[in-house]
Amino acid sequence: MESRAGPRPGGLSYCVAFSQLLGLTVVAVTGAWLGLYRGGIAWESDLQFNVHPLCMVIGLVFLQADALLVYRVFRNEAKRTTKILHGLLHGCAFVMALVGLVAVFDHHRKRGYPDLYSLHSWCGLLAFVLYVVQWLVGFSFFLFPGASFSLRTRYRPLHIFFGASIFLLSVGTALLGLKEALLFKLGTKYSTFEPEGVLANVLGLLLAGFALVVLYILTRAEWKRPPQAEEQALSMDFKTLTEGDSPGSQ
Repeated sequence: MESRAGPRPGGLSYCVAFSQLLGLTVVAVTGAWLGLYRGGIAWESDLQFNVHPLCMVIGLVFLQADALLVYRVFRNEAKRTTKILHGLLHGCAFVMALVGLVAVFDHHRKRGYPDLYSLHSWCGLLAFVLYVVQWLVGFSFFLFPGASFSLRTRYRPLHIFFGASIFLLSVGTALLGLKEALLFKLGTKYSTFEPEGVLANVLGLLLAGFALVVLYILTRAEWKRPPQAEEQALSMDFKTLTEGDSPGSQ
């Protein structure tokens, strides 16, 4: 049986392209903020802290969003190929986030700063733990053949919900961290429209805009990846193997 590639829904390509433009702009503006006002990035110096915001924005914001959009962009490719790309992007995001966490904890240890006392740090730790759990559970359910068809079917809506929720939590945590960094350095000068504060506010708006565009793409029902005929047949075969059902037994 041949599968025919369905037409791409109108507006999807433009929204995805706009999301990528916004996401890359967020990464670039983050780098510009750190370079212009925070001295740049280096591991073996006081600039080690700056590795944290850059890696977190690249990992838990930009790459995580791209992993979520995989099933909208690659609508007609083989499902397993799309799953692998989805998992790899999440894996890259995890590595970037881990580097960012190591950087901030190591910096705090060297300078004698306390850890995990702020709302930003609590939300960040929660987002990272949930992200790791989500990745591990999703990997075991959808890439390993052990989970039954019915279990996968029941878990899929939860996987989708928590994926979008963790992304939004990550963006919210980034906004909290951005404001915290500005208040620590600028203090009362923040209210005088210091150039760094203005640039950081623009970065915050870009982060919020990026999250809204990604969420809009994910919630459009007509933009969801359509099931292919071969995938439906394979699903029935997989259900038969894991649960002993047959397509004609219903």
